[in-house]
Amino acid sequence: MIEIEQVRHVAHLARLDLTPAEEEQLTRQLGDILSYVEQLQELETEGIEPTFHALDVPSLTRPDQVQPWPDTESILAGAPERADQFFKVPRILAGEED
Repeated sequence: MIEIEQVRHVAHLARLDLTPAEEEQLTRQLGDILSYVEQLQELETEGIEPTFHALDVPSLTRPDQVQPWPDTESILAGAPERADQFFKVPRILAGEED
């Protein structure tokens, strides 16, 4: 169902350094998951109303809103590196310029 080369490709995209044993384990686990999904796809769902939650609970999320912070300097004071009023983090992708 899923080949080890596919696992290696996804691991490369995710920048994961997997051992051969981990590649084998993930291939088996993902194969099991995909087999289960195939079983679910075989179920007859005609006439069954779709659900998003097991319980009828309204969404408790709120819209994102920018909140001013009165003392950004005290927060940035603990940063190992900063650029003006921003945290500076290590580069993770090769070949990108500052």
